[in-house]
Amino acid sequence: MIRIFNTLTNQKEPFQTIEPEKVRMYVCGPTVYNYIHIGNARPVCVFDVFRRFLVYRGYDVTFVQNYTDVNDKIIRQAAEEQLSPEDTAKKYIAEYEKDARGLNVLPPTVSPKVSQYIGKIIAFIRKLEENGYAYAAGGDVYYRTRKFAGYGKLSGQSLDDLIAGARVEVNDVKEDPLDFALWKGCPESEQHWDSPWGAGRPGWHIECSCMAKDTLGDTIDLHCGGHDLIFPHHENEIAQSEAANGVPFSHYWMHNGHINVDHKKMSKSLGNFFLVRDVAAQYGYEVIRYLMIQAQYRAPMNYTSDLLEACKASLDRLYQCRDTVQAALRSAHSGSISPDAQAIFDKARADFIAALEDDLNTADALTAVFTLVRELNIMAADADTAKEQLAEGAKVFAELTDVLGLLYERREESIPPEVAALAEQRAAARKAKDFAEADRIRDQITALGWSVRETRQGVEIRKL
Repeated sequence: MIRIFNTLTNQKEPFQTIEPEKVRMYVCGPTVYNYIHIGNARPVCVFDVFRRFLVYRGYDVTFVQNYTDVNDKIIRQAAEEQLSPEDTAKKYIAEYEKDARGLNVLPPTVSPKVSQYIGKIIAFIRKLEENGYAYAAGGDVYYRTRKFAGYGKLSGQSLDDLIAGARVEVNDVKEDPLDFALWKGCPESEQHWDSPWGAGRPGWHIECSCMAKDTLGDTIDLHCGGHDLIFPHHENEIAQSEAANGVPFSHYWMHNGHINVDHKKMSKSLGNFFLVRDVAAQYGYEVIRYLMIQAQYRAPMNYTSDLLEACKASLDRLYQCRDTVQAALRSAHSGSISPDAQAIFDKARADFIAALEDDLNTADALTAVFTLVRELNIMAADADTAKEQLAEGAKVFAELTDVLGLLYERREESIPPEVAALAEQRAAARKAKDFAEADRIRDQITALGWSVRETRQGVEIRKL
């Protein structure tokens, strides 16, 4: 049974969905005003793994991730780049999707954009007004925070604690300092939409409440995001959604920990702010993905160059195992899978599943994979290992690494017939002890972009 740490109850709980074997999952997406940084990459990768695991375990997952394409930050960036806010948002949506593909993140089932939801957002706010939870003031519309009895239940704090610990916007038109904006009035010279309260734009929090309701329904199974979104963003989503719909908003909440850089908070002012695009240029996207899933998702992560190098080395071990097994398969004889080997494969799969069922423990899941790697390397080194046994081991290995979304950058390439024929000629020359001819054929293979060498598992042919 899958168990996850539910932020709402502050404890680990069995994951039970509204409908059997169906998951309605909402993940807060990017505000598209710039390239994403490594902190943004963590929830993207972590919750992609959880989605993959749910599908692997037989669930039908509707995965919604929004784009916030209406925002003051976008307007400021547009002015700097001398573009319209709309073109700026389109540009950085495309750049985000390039990074997401690089990180091997599955496309969302639905990708709603705020700009497509203005009419529905206005209707949602009107519903809150009718229910007495919203009020217009000075061209803006605010949410009456104290009217919602459950406010603070996600962050586990009282209203007074939240006021004391947060930077609360204070102005003369609010009824209460903790009230937050649902609609923000603005001059018609800025990006705006007409509304019953005048020209303006939606507040950030109302957008996700509206898009989640429209794509997944009044109550969803799971809402995910970074730890920094618990308050005020997710707290406000709950208040808005439950006040408008009259039912619980999300049964489960998962939040990933933040990322520090060399034990310091990531910040542009400190010069320790790293874009995914820049790190990928040096290490490749897959190293970043591995970095994001190698630790327990709720724990803070300390980003260092040493850790990146360690992740690169771990990925190299996985690729080496895949290549070693494939090389052994080419020369292995037919036979059967030994009971001991089958027990190893079954245990690897069972340990992997148990780890991910335990609050998405990707660290222990990777341990199960590397235990399998050790056993596969031993089997591949034994000339008596049957082809069927190696094939089954390769199948389990691919199955588990696919759930983690790994081993996608270095594709396995089929050996061209010309190269395979030359390798056979070289082997014959070596058997006849004609080493000069064997060296000449090896040079031909090298010229075609391949390498050939003898190993304990037989002849290994690789793309250079």
